[in-house]
Amino acid sequence: MRSSGLADALVLGGVTLYATPVVWQLATSLTASGDPADVMAGLSLAHYRAVLGASPMPRALANSVGIAAAVTLLAAALAAPAAYALARLPVAGRRLLLVGIVLSTALPTVATVAPLYLIVRALGLRDTWLAVILADTSFALPLSIWLVVGFIREIPRELEEAAAVDGAGRLAALRHVLLPVLAPGLAAASLLTFLFAWNEFLLAYTFTATEASRTAPVALALFPGVFETPWGDIAAASMLASLPPVLVVLALRRHLVRGLLAGSLKE
Repeated sequence: MRSSGLADALVLGGVTLYATPVVWQLATSLTASGDPADVMAGLSLAHYRAVLGASPMPRALANSVGIAAAVTLLAAALAAPAAYALARLPVAGRRLLLVGIVLSTALPTVATVAPLYLIVRALGLRDTWLAVILADTSFALPLSIWLVVGFIREIPRELEEAAAVDGAGRLAALRHVLLPVLAPGLAAASLLTFLFAWNEFLLAYTFTATEASRTAPVALALFPGVFETPWGDIAAASMLASLPPVLVVLALRRHLVRGLLAGSLKE
């Protein structure tokens, strides 16, 4: 009992430390003076009104939603057939290929941003959604493929064999048999892709130049004023930028749990 109580206290302490910056930002955004320690200032939504009415943050949020959604859909559409081929088809050297795909994620983004920028500029894609979408997808796709391969390997081959007996080809079996079963795992991989695309900064900062395509992290980095730092407005903008990922996680929480637990329990 004593060890259980100690473990609970440690978990509670960890959660408190983790949540403290978020609570502080929320308090800063709701305090009229922008200083949570100023208890006499009172609560106000003035910082949110300023951010939504007189800043580029709404446009940046819309850009982030569009780009992150496009990256998520594109990565899922490419990862599913690629993972199926690596998990089921007799691909020569597929183990080495899968290891190479995983190792590609270890390459730092900063090491490739310069050549990618030259390619984007040569193609005339700078300051467009497409440049950020393609770059983010190229970095998110290896991890998505690796995750989905693991989920597919947990699916019994008998399902595909039964579909083949009924005359279904590989593509039909993938679409009508595997994808419905694979949905929780694909949702978990897609959620990680969305969070990566939403929080990505370096590529979005390099490939964008105006408010037309800047994402929320870039807009937050460029938010401080010239003569003073508007902490209240920055806190409000950061809380608004944190809201869409939270909503996505809440919407997909059931699929996320099922996907993370796939293969760990046997009926």
